[in-house]
Amino acid sequence: MLPSSTKSLISLHLSPYPERVLQRWKERYGPLLSFWLGNQLFVIISDPVIVKDLIVTNGSTFSGRKPYFIKNQTILHGRTVTASQYGDKWRQHRRIAMTLLFPSAIHGYSHVIDYEALVLLRSLYHQGKAGQVAFNPTHYTGRFTLNNMLTISYGTRTDTSTDPLVQRALAFGNEFMELTGPFNNMVDFIPILQWLPSLIKRRAKAVSKGLIDTYGAMIERVRERMNGGSEVPDCLAKTLISIQEQEKLDQEDMCMLAAVFTLGGVHTTSSTLQWFLALIASHPEVQVRAHAELDAIVGRDSWPGVDDKQNLPYVRAVIKEVQRLHSPFWMATPHCTTADFVYNGMYIPGGTVVIMNCYAMHHDPARYADPWAFNPDRYYGDALSSAESSRLTNPMQRDHFAFGAGRRICPGMHVAEHSLWLAISRLLWAFKIEAVPGEPINLEEYEGKSGRTPLPFRVRFVPRHERVAKLLEKEE
Repeated sequence: MLPSSTKSLISLHLSPYPERVLQRWKERYGPLLSFWLGNQLFVIISDPVIVKDLIVTNGSTFSGRKPYFIKNQTILHGRTVTASQYGDKWRQHRRIAMTLLFPSAIHGYSHVIDYEALVLLRSLYHQGKAGQVAFNPTHYTGRFTLNNMLTISYGTRTDTSTDPLVQRALAFGNEFMELTGPFNNMVDFIPILQWLPSLIKRRAKAVSKGLIDTYGAMIERVRERMNGGSEVPDCLAKTLISIQEQEKLDQEDMCMLAAVFTLGGVHTTSSTLQWFLALIASHPEVQVRAHAELDAIVGRDSWPGVDDKQNLPYVRAVIKEVQRLHSPFWMATPHCTTADFVYNGMYIPGGTVVIMNCYAMHHDPARYADPWAFNPDRYYGDALSSAESSRLTNPMQRDHFAFGAGRRICPGMHVAEHSLWLAISRLLWAFKIEAVPGEPINLEEYEGKSGRTPLPFRVRFVPRHERVAKLLEKEE
């Protein structure tokens, strides 16, 4: 028995939390189910073994993209790694992006992420007046991730969390996530609506224009510097300009490649940092253990670096548990079949949208005891990076699916892991992160139709020892 078309349309479109609807359906109908929304057939996968069988092993069939009217056509114009159809164009865009995303390439700008982690700590210290004032850290985590991506993409950065570019970029990201959930736009499933005027179409066109205008102007500034003989650090824009003729890239290709590269990296990493702060402030017992490990291994004379990662298993476990319990995207970016396929007797026609239900897989009691609890111990001793974990033979042993799977796995996962490690390990080293008495942090509800972030909350960043202030001052 499968959910009816009418039930599917009403439940998924109207629910603010469609992943919870899919979780209930998984419990009733099983880990592989299908339903229709308007003119579109969906298949939902809620089991890691099935993910491997279909998305990974049969990636040539399951790596397509549905041309969603709002996201892929109206906002992204069918460009970029995330929106382009599986084929030569997609391979070209991914190859270009990966020139700056391979682990070996990260070493070239790791000092940038290191510096931005310092700026993050310094900003939180000063904004909170050394732990005396509670505040919402959202703009600070957003600026940290934005500056990382701006440097990688355009060789530039912002100086303050109130910089107009920070406000604009975060606003673009939030609006993009509000508009691009896999089920929340009726126009994507009832084609006649595409020809009628609507608010959502106007919003989508405004986001598209904003992305092209903002990030296109940044590419042109890089071009002007290059043409003027100025030294330009290696970055995505410089690469795109250098290979534009060779790769036959038009201006919109370049704008969308750079914009989505920046947009995706900012929202996902910032969201994970926000969830980390919300969870760690709500679980002081986890902080105590992390602080003890950092004091024993790193000490208080200097903060942790990349070389300390393998010696701090509990801090590593904290990061993985945050990504499991509150993944930035509960439903991975939809794949689409490029041909008919039969799996265990189930016929899946070409053109079917296939979605990994990360929410169900991350809260499966068969994999995780007490799956709703924040318990880093479940990852203690897991020394693999998420990239390494994604290649495990047994998919049931994979850490989490926050970065997707298969040929369209997130190309920026190495940068994200590097950034998260430096930020989280140093936040734990420097501060006791405290919730405000009488203001419990809501860990159940979250904002966003596509990407998920916590509801606004306030915390205090209390320096753990006198070396924190001295080290921040020393690095001024």
